Amino acid sequence: MHEIDLSKYKIRTDLIIEHLNSFKEYKKSEEVYKDIKIETITLDEDMASKINKKEGIYKTIYFDDVTDEGNFTNLLDATIKAIKDLLKDMGIKDSDSCLIVGLGNRKATPDALGPLSVDSIKITRQIVELNLPLDNKYRVISSLVPGVMGTTGIETKEIIEGVIGKTKPDFLIVIDALAASSLERINKTIQLTNTGIHPGSGLLNNRDEISIETLNLPVIAIGIPTVVDATTIVSNTINYLFRHFSYEKENINNKSLKLVPPTSRNYKDHDKTLNKDEREEVMGLIGNLDEEEIKMLIAEVLTPLGYNLLVTPKEIDFVISKLSKLLAKALNKSLEIN
Repeated sequence: MHEIDLSKYKIRTDLIIEHLNSFKEYKKSEEVYKDIKIETITLDEDMASKINKKEGIYKTIYFDDVTDEGNFTNLLDATIKAIKDLLKDMGIKDSDSCLIVGLGNRKATPDALGPLSVDSIKITRQIVELNLPLDNKYRVISSLVPGVMGTTGIETKEIIEGVIGKTKPDFLIVIDALAASSLERINKTIQLTNTGIHPGSGLLNNRDEISIETLNLPVIAIGIPTVVDATTIVSNTINYLFRHFSYEKENINNKSLKLVPPTSRNYKDHDKTLNKDEREEVMGLIGNLDEEEIKMLIAEVLTPLGYNLLVTPKEIDFVISKLSKLLAKALNKSLEIN
């Protein structure tokens, strides 16, 4: 049987939950706020070293459809709560000034989340600089869209360092589009963390780290996955295939289901799959591989040919517009002084 060298292919994801898929023992808490699930993971030094991530707090917000008005409102309130909780956990004071940075490329829609979010942020620093009175419910806030190294020729961290040196903010909030290794999480997950960010890390294109260790001030990173690679799509499809056959097998005598066309049968919540023998019968030797081995095999096939393409949903323009407005509104409200 083909031997797969897993070390050659890294997981293309920025989401902490996807790095922890194969682990069970880590500190996690969950809450449901206005029908929106918020999961908080606290990585200690030991677990962080196992998955090659930084220790700290990671909050993940799960949602279904940001384009639905009712869901948007609930998601907005949940995001505000998550940001406020993280600010409290980090000891950020009401008097602390903030620099909000929108990472990414405005001209590439899936990567435009950061710049578009910053467009709608309430900026107040200019009021203080002009010696004008600032409403006591607002803190000092400034913003920056540094662009990408491919268009500026300057490392993003260097631009941020220069602005910090002049404006002296007390903490930093960085917004960026992320990559995921699951179709179910695209445009349906918000990750917040106090550990900073490696721009482009999910695409295996690391830029300099933006964190408290490199900038000497607290950094909150906020991101939403907007792309997956072809490996993820193919491997997820194989696993959905197994789940589909399991669903059909379990409902073979369900008379009401016979009236529903196969293309309309929703088995999303069916959490069972085929056993090993059944998987092998359907997919041969591939059926003997587990989920991660299938993913690595697909990467081994597509990567040398240059076909491990990055893919985003066709409605990305509309969704990015909604998501950027959501983050801007959440930050505007979260950063108000109570």
